[in-house]
Amino acid sequence: MATNITITKSQGGRKLPGWFWFIALWCFGVAAAMSLGFAFKLLMNATLFAVR
Repeated sequence: MATNITITKSQGGRKLPGWFWFIALWCFGVAAAMSLGFAFKLLMNATLFAVR
């Protein structure tokens, strides 16, 4: 008895190219690092002014 195997590809989803994901994740990483650095700078300014 033979088993029929059918492989179908999804028609609706578009696959984005690899370079797009690289640029998108790089921009996200840079934005996350800058926002974390800005928060750290604000925290350091608040603590330094509180000490004086």
